[in-house]
Amino acid sequence: MSAVGIAEIEKIKKRIRFCDYLCVAQLFLQDNFLLKRELAFDDIKPRLLGHWGTCHGINVAYANFKSKFRDDSNYSFILGPGHGFPALNANLWLDKELEKVDRRATVDEEGLAYLCRNFSWPDGFPSHASPMTPGVITEGGELGYALANAYGVALGHPEKTIAVLIGDGELETATGLDSLNLRNILTGSNNGKILPILHLNGYKISAPSIYARKSERELNELIRGFGFTPRFVGENVEDFQDALNEDVDSPFFILKTEKGEGGPNRYHHAHQIPLKNPKTDSKELKELNEWLLSYRPAELFDELVNNGGDNDR
Repeated sequence: MSAVGIAEIEKIKKRIRFCDYLCVAQLFLQDNFLLKRELAFDDIKPRLLGHWGTCHGINVAYANFKSKFRDDSNYSFILGPGHGFPALNANLWLDKELEKVDRRATVDEEGLAYLCRNFSWPDGFPSHASPMTPGVITEGGELGYALANAYGVALGHPEKTIAVLIGDGELETATGLDSLNLRNILTGSNNGKILPILHLNGYKISAPSIYARKSERELNELIRGFGFTPRFVGENVEDFQDALNEDVDSPFFILKTEKGEGGPNRYHHAHQIPLKNPKTDSKELKELNEWLLSYRPAELFDELVNNGGDNDR
């Protein structure tokens, strides 16, 4: 029996679904953001830019860790896979963090339109983390520095707890892999707690990732060799929460999800935009409509429209 209640489990699942929907909406939509009617060609942006492939996994990690550390003012989340910025943008918007730096990004129907229309758009939100992103340390994509940055933030701050999501392609970089050694250098009571999560979705852009091709035993022993205690997690929220609540020394979470999870089947492992021509191709437009409906947006947006947002998702 999970230590986390059913209501909280359902809240986490809803948040993941909400942020997945927001990612797709940012990538594709310039109108009809609540999907009150069937999509039309005019609802689709004239140019589609951004990355979908890693977004779902980011939302899974973000939602689970947020639930665990919601009441901890010294908790931080560091994102390594910059190619999943729509997910970070979605979570920041939902938590009203984006509104703090851009008063137009309100958590209501008008703010949703602003978020989606201006994603990857001139004078709007870029497709990767930028200096205006709340809490940003460095901008860009998967360059391997996320774990090193996390240890830097924790240095000399024992009160801090920092979850850091590392892309499986990112961990192949020299900086990313060598940063695992910091666990042996920055131990002790004078520094904060680091909670690394390796996002094992199988691919780095279009090539298979090395770590996804290792057996679970090989990966387990590799992580153990750096002094961590590996814990494999996946889509199951109860299992994820149980892993977070385990009392183990130096946990290292390995999150297994599929690249492009939730997208159209024939583009299942898409790194960037899964559907290239929904603005002109009626078949692709229908696929996009079905994809968005799969998140049951009417349920997601009922509170948003009627109550002006709910910050406790």
